[in-house]
Amino acid sequence: METDQPATQSSPRFDTSFLWKFAVMVAVALAIYFIPPPAGVDPRGMHMLAIFVATILGLILQPLPTPSIAIIGLAVAMITGAMDVGEGEALAGFANATVLLIVAAFFIADGFLLTGLGRRIALIFVSWIGKSPLGIAYGMAVTDLVLAPATPSNTARAGGVVYPIIRSISEVQGSTPDSDESRRKLGSYLTLTAAHVNVITSAMFVTAMAGNPVAQEAAAGLGVEITWGGWALAAIVPGILSLLAVPWVMTLLYRPTATHTPDAPEMARTELRKMGRMSHGEMIMAGTFVLLLGLWIAGSSIGVNATAAAFVGIAILLLTRVLTWKDMARNASAWNTFIFFAVLVGMAAQLNTLGVIDWIGSVVSGLVGGMPWVLAFAILSLVYFYVHYLFASNTAQIVAMYAVFVGAAITAGAPPMFAALVFGFIGNLFGALSHYASGPSAVIYGSGYVKVGEWFRIAFAMSIVIILIWTITGGAWMYVLGMWEGAGPPFG
Repeated sequence: METDQPATQSSPRFDTSFLWKFAVMVAVALAIYFIPPPAGVDPRGMHMLAIFVATILGLILQPLPTPSIAIIGLAVAMITGAMDVGEGEALAGFANATVLLIVAAFFIADGFLLTGLGRRIALIFVSWIGKSPLGIAYGMAVTDLVLAPATPSNTARAGGVVYPIIRSISEVQGSTPDSDESRRKLGSYLTLTAAHVNVITSAMFVTAMAGNPVAQEAAAGLGVEITWGGWALAAIVPGILSLLAVPWVMTLLYRPTATHTPDAPEMARTELRKMGRMSHGEMIMAGTFVLLLGLWIAGSSIGVNATAAAFVGIAILLLTRVLTWKDMARNASAWNTFIFFAVLVGMAAQLNTLGVIDWIGSVVSGLVGGMPWVLAFAILSLVYFYVHYLFASNTAQIVAMYAVFVGAAITAGAPPMFAALVFGFIGNLFGALSHYASGPSAVIYGSGYVKVGEWFRIAFAMSIVIILIWTITGGAWMYVLGMWEGAGPPFG
């Protein structure tokens, strides 16, 4: 029945949490803003630090979406003069090659999703080794590893490729989030394992997680040049060992009640038959992927910049119509990341220019000063790892803390390349500490297969396993590679 009366809409409820979150940000900013600048710090330095800390706090508390917080922080920095617009300080991050590399790689990752190549790879591995929960977990691990070098959105890998396959397999086996008995049959094990596998694959390549190039650039600012190939070479041994260990260890910590999944390989084969032969787009995507890997690995020796290589990859995908501008335009994650990273990278660079990073580094170094570098390095590494309980983003912590901790470790006598790489790896490995620790963790927790208490308990135990693998085998492997060069006496 129609009526001439205007439709009434209920007013949205005002989110009171916004007020206290914003109030905390403002209070912290004001407390820092009026601190007199220490010796060696530009008068604008504490103003910039106040805005930067408040922005990072906003990323943790999330009163508004991440790009909104970044833009507000940039606006405050410009209007207060902490970042000069005329001199190019405020907008420098938007022209940063590292930021552009990250955004470009998001579009390349779209190619895997849009062509179906990523899903095909996952189904192939399940069809081969999917007769048991452990086999499926290893299949998903290999899928994640294959996609990782060209997928800087670890959330896209976990949420767009791996998780949908896991969910389908779990439901075929009668495992749903509806009850404890049902979820523990298979889905809980596979989803939590996928979260911890994702942090390993993210740590193995510069281009496997959006924050890694930021760490790479910060290391360069400290005089440590990390190449794509150097990062991958250093990570390959502890990475492969971790990928072998994590699914098996998870069966001990969080064993599924189902011991066999005989239907999973047939389900995968059925889906592959539905997909048919590789499409023209998939073949182009596969060829482009191989080309990019070659350029990233050999780029430093043939004079091809990593960002330039990424844009060549995008150009190929556009010319062959594997990607279209419409695909790129609607990739909200890529554009959100561009704004977020450009602002934060610009702020971090300004802090360094104003002398703030050097001052903070000297303070942190003083706290571990006088200790043998091995002990100081162990303390700094563990603090850097577990302080992530306070963060909801890998990248936010990397931007806020990476340069400071690496600088303190080098000052204490740690080998520069070793220190830069270890903290780079840690910036990924803590990504499953909590259900809010990273995008992939949030996606997987949202499935309903894992309870909060289970997540914290299992994740802490798994973090110890991962730390041991990367400390013992990773440290020894980097020593063999000569990455301990420049180390001081280990015990004083």
